[in-house]
Amino acid sequence: MTIGARAQQPAPPAQGSPANGNPAPDATGQEPQHIHPAPTNLQVLPKNLTGEQVHEIMEKWEGYLGTKCSTCHAPDPKNIGPNGRPRLNYADDSKKEKATARLMFKMTEMINVDYIGKIDSSGEPVTCGTCHQGHLGPEPYKIPKEDHDHDHDHDHDGPPPPGAAAPAK
Repeated sequence: MTIGARAQQPAPPAQGSPANGNPAPDATGQEPQHIHPAPTNLQVLPKNLTGEQVHEIMEKWEGYLGTKCSTCHAPDPKNIGPNGRPRLNYADDSKKEKATARLMFKMTEMINVDYIGKIDSSGEPVTCGTCHQGHLGPEPYKIPKEDHDHDHDHDHDGPPPPGAAAPAK
């Protein structure tokens, strides 16, 4: 989840964009892909992020979790899109998954600041993908048996199991 959000500065407002959020054609007559409105109700992300920056963060989280926006964001039946379906209400807090995402973001930030950040040359920060690896629920880790190195002495690991011969001295 740590994705450098703290270090990002807000981008300047999009040039030539109407206030209603509909993209204006550019010099070639093409419409931009989508304008992301300024975020509201940010509780764990920095409040100075632009809509585009929040969208980029959310796309990373989608990849880390193998999910879609609708996992955390509820539809708004009063805001119907051109496809006839309700648009998502990103500020709405009614879905428990959104609260879980915020809690998990705080957890990874704490791990990165209070632990990883205090180890010299610790490498990459922890992200949602560290544990989730593209799954909404992280898969349990199973130690592969073939990775065990049998070319070392187990005598230092404790007493021999019951019925095993004591090591020769």
